[in-house]
Amino acid sequence: MITSHMNGYVQEASGQAKIHRERAVDCPGEENSLVKSPHSSAHMERIQHYQEELKKRREEDSRGKHDIDPNASLRLKKLSQNPKVGIDNPTFEGKEKAIKDTCSQDPVAELEELLQALKSMQHCLTDAQSQQDVELIMQLLAKEDFRNAYTIYSAVSQQMSRVGPTSPLTAQAQDLCQEVQKILQSSHQKEGLELRALLTNPHLQAHDSVAGQDMAEENVTQYLGETVKLVRLEKARDTPLGATVRNDMDSVVVSRVVKGGAAERSGLLSEGDEILEINGISLRGKHVNEVHDLLQQMHGTLTFLLIPSSQIKPAPHRQTVMHVRAYFDYDPSDDPFVPCRELGLSFQKGDILHVISQDDPNWWQAYRDGDEDNQPLAGLIPGKSFQQQRESLKKTITDRSREQQGKLWYAKKGKKQRKKSTSNLTKNTDYDDILTYEEMSLYHQPANRKRPIALIGPTNSGHDELRRRLLSIEPEKFAVAVPHTTRNSRIHERNGREYHFVSRSSFETDLAAGKFIESGEYEKNLYGTSTDSVRHIINSGRICLLCLHTRSLRVLRSSNLKPYVIFIAPPSQERLRTLLATEGKTPKPEELKEVIEKAREMEHNFGHFFDATIVNMDPDQAFHELRRVIDKLDTEPQWVPTSWLC
Repeated sequence: MITSHMNGYVQEASGQAKIHRERAVDCPGEENSLVKSPHSSAHMERIQHYQEELKKRREEDSRGKHDIDPNASLRLKKLSQNPKVGIDNPTFEGKEKAIKDTCSQDPVAELEELLQALKSMQHCLTDAQSQQDVELIMQLLAKEDFRNAYTIYSAVSQQMSRVGPTSPLTAQAQDLCQEVQKILQSSHQKEGLELRALLTNPHLQAHDSVAGQDMAEENVTQYLGETVKLVRLEKARDTPLGATVRNDMDSVVVSRVVKGGAAERSGLLSEGDEILEINGISLRGKHVNEVHDLLQQMHGTLTFLLIPSSQIKPAPHRQTVMHVRAYFDYDPSDDPFVPCRELGLSFQKGDILHVISQDDPNWWQAYRDGDEDNQPLAGLIPGKSFQQQRESLKKTITDRSREQQGKLWYAKKGKKQRKKSTSNLTKNTDYDDILTYEEMSLYHQPANRKRPIALIGPTNSGHDELRRRLLSIEPEKFAVAVPHTTRNSRIHERNGREYHFVSRSSFETDLAAGKFIESGEYEKNLYGTSTDSVRHIINSGRICLLCLHTRSLRVLRSSNLKPYVIFIAPPSQERLRTLLATEGKTPKPEELKEVIEKAREMEHNFGHFFDATIVNMDPDQAFHELRRVIDKLDTEPQWVPTSWLC
């Protein structure tokens, strides 16, 4: 049985759901049925039940008896080892906080514990430098001045921790704060005096409006050293919850919050939260598939009883959408590594994807361009570095397979040749050379600077005929770049009109400097199209038409000319024969087959560079479609690499 490990989960390559598989709790488009939320009194009874259970367990702990197996889950095991693990929400500090402050450990005892820990660590260290560093720290902790300073620090910290939030935590609280400040500034008025007296005694705090609904301070308590919270979410039929869960031993833990769902919009569920109950139904011991089936039947008010994640959450920041073009095909049903197959987003080479979250560097959340309205939840796609590593591994395996197949061939070579060939196969791959995604931006061409049009296609596909037809019909709108050559000019030719006549040394110098989009040699003379010639057409306000080989695309794209590439694809073999017959051509069957195969090869290797594709079924229809595509550049913005606009 083949298994794969990704993000801490184990999955079978067959795609069958396993105990550690991440599962979406609900999927868009599936029917839900109404499950009413229990009354508030029922929630309070369960909170009291957990309080009583906590009290009993603390009493048993003092007698050295434990009814709870600390190995029941990784979370409980961690808590049993270090009861201080966990972060309390400062918004809900209450009586538990006050009791905790009064019973805090003596600073001197804390320092003694730290010294003991350092001594144990020192025995585990092997290098002398690290042992010296630990010794210096221990000497510092033993000094009387440091102990006195730490005692003062601990006392001040305890006093400061009793103070509530010094700034508003939510948008609703910010509006209320501004209103209060305006009233306080008018202290001579009656309202200002009353409000000042009210705020000075007793102390008040403003809480989140959602948490404040039917939720008093008693709804939050301590359970096995961590805060137990009651969270309510509204889940409509047409809006999925947007979260995935995984099993952590017998616990159910929120694994991922998906953009676009009710959980993400509310901000009340976080990755790592352990769900104890949903609408009064206990989840402890349930498989993720059971949780999925349960939530599929629920909508309306969902009440979660959960233990918040002990992970330190980063400060909230505004997500920046990144637009990318995919340079590979992706089907999540064929990917054994995707953490949640239901949320996997399929796409094809050349598609534009809107990446809205890169919180997980291995699995981004994104929408396909044009599918935003039909895709309520963001989908999962492989992250750039993760995909590059996979492609590199795939290439390495392919190279090694070829190396094994060619062992007999290498054995027949000389020793020097074998060493050279093997080194070429085993050298490290540069991840930057592996195309996965390219960041894109919308660009609207200026009226006086038209983008050059590059027509790409195999011989006999009709791309050169389409170019000539455009030039003959609208010569004031379209033009071709004047090529360079090293041959001598003829009597009727003028420099700069038919060709730019240059010396061979000058041509080779410009070629080495990368000034030519394409070049070649014919009858011992060099020919080429330079970027300066194309730029001259652009500066004149006309559209430069180019018929290029696919190998010239990389050079053209690396320039600052912002080309628009159109692939002219041939029709079926029989239709191609008919079209060529109208031109008086009688190609052989193998020649027709070669045209079709060449087109497929060009599209496979360079299709991600094509901005548009036109199948030349009929010359007139193809010509009108070509003009429509070119005219569209004046009215609609187009996606271009962001690097072009820098």
